[in-house]
Amino acid sequence: MSVKAFKLVSAVEREMLMGDKNCINIECIECCGKNLYIGTNDCFIYHFMLDEKVSTAGKITFAATKQLHKYLGLKKPVSELKAASALTRLLVLCDNTITLVNMINLEPVPTGARIKGAVTFTLNENPVSGDPFCVEVCIISVKRRTIQMFMVFEDRVQIVKEVFTPEQPCAVAVDGYYLCLALTTQYIILNYNTGVSQDLFPYCSDEKRPIVKRIGRQEFLLAGPGGLGMFATVDGISQRAPVHWSENVIGAALCFPYVVALDDEFITVHSMLDQQQKQTLPFKEGHILQDFEGKVIVATNKGVYILVPLPLEKQIQDLLASHRVEEALVLAKGARRNIPKEKFQVMYKRILQQAGFIQFAQLQFLEAKELFR
Repeated sequence: MSVKAFKLVSAVEREMLMGDKNCINIECIECCGKNLYIGTNDCFIYHFMLDEKVSTAGKITFAATKQLHKYLGLKKPVSELKAASALTRLLVLCDNTITLVNMINLEPVPTGARIKGAVTFTLNENPVSGDPFCVEVCIISVKRRTIQMFMVFEDRVQIVKEVFTPEQPCAVAVDGYYLCLALTTQYIILNYNTGVSQDLFPYCSDEKRPIVKRIGRQEFLLAGPGGLGMFATVDGISQRAPVHWSENVIGAALCFPYVVALDDEFITVHSMLDQQQKQTLPFKEGHILQDFEGKVIVATNKGVYILVPLPLEKQIQDLLASHRVEEALVLAKGARRNIPKEKFQVMYKRILQQAGFIQFAQLQFLEAKELFR
């Protein structure tokens, strides 16, 4: 049974990015507040400002205004971008080197600080240093079976730790001292401070693209065997039931209470509350799906789109209108963490009352009595 949880809205159309040049492809994106950055296959970074507009009818659209673009001087694609807003820096991975550039003018920092020998990298969103003017960066090194941790400041970088892994790592997410790693044949949790590691479950990276995503404090989402989206804590246990994805998921994102996944034909939306698939959106040629501060963005090679969530109250009312009382109540309880306490209590009482009348009309008197209570 479907729920309309998200609407797909265009943000950057191909003409804005490439004009009449067909050979330009989007390789990576980063979004920080209203700033949208796009890295392309011809070694350019584009900076747009995203403005959200709401019509009187409540329809949301996005207007992207191009600020500037910058050529990095290489014949290689820009493969990853990450913003460190506290430092007004953008970390740019191109040709196995992470360069620090200014978020506003896209100029490299004058000191020329960079990290060489990176295959891929991620930021630690639960940093251990406690220094607000530094970001912690974890890279998969070009050295075989090696992970490196760096502290990145406004104009310098400093290596903190080098860790060796039992097999070649191909994807990583970080939380505090914990690394969640996709190796060649399995996923593991590794504490880089103590060196203690824990096997999670087997996975063949030769057959499918691994997904490792931090979704909250000490919790990760992984693409498991059999098309399952598996949740794992740093203790190596799962506190939630898995969600059933397709076999060929390319990317995953979290927008509570939903897990959004992208494959080569669809965007699918599953609830973390009851693990059911709630929505399917046709989306061909997508190759990027990421969430940025609650904003879920998808991209093809040529365009960028935003998945706009419908208000949870509207989703709950739609479920009640379809007489799907259990699902409505599960979603309402899950909405507690997104809504201020007083507002939630008023809303929840009203939903219980509506649900009670629906059960009463269906002659389910005992259930109705409990809801009215």
